[in-house]
Amino acid sequence: MNLIKYKSILELLKISGVAYAIHKFLFYILKVDESVFFYKIEILYLLFVTFSIVLFFVVLKVKSTSFDNVGMSFLLATTIKILPCYLILKPILNCNGCDNKIEKINFFLLFGLFLTIETLLTIRILSKKD
Repeated sequence: MNLIKYKSILELLKISGVAYAIHKFLFYILKVDESVFFYKIEILYLLFVTFSIVLFFVVLKVKSTSFDNVGMSFLLATTIKILPCYLILKPILNCNGCDNKIEKINFFLLFGLFLTIETLLTIRILSKKD
């Protein structure tokens, strides 16, 4: 297996691990009760990392076949990723009588974090035309 080809995925895993550790530390410091959340933080990180890995496999496959279409494939994969993310978010949004403001903020911050990571790593892929 050519690890250089999958460097973006390895970087994603490293950044995600650091972000998870910081996230858990902040929840510990701020004494946020995660037991009332609909989804545990570990589940959200697992889902977002999985979505990102699939996205990078798509982008790397497109890069090997048609470098000019990498940006468009990234945009398409990101757009498609929004549907499962919405389906995951829907129970949190529809919870009537729940005080889940922190959980909503948590979800959107994680979505934004992973979108930023994916965008930056895709930019790095685009800047290195092989």
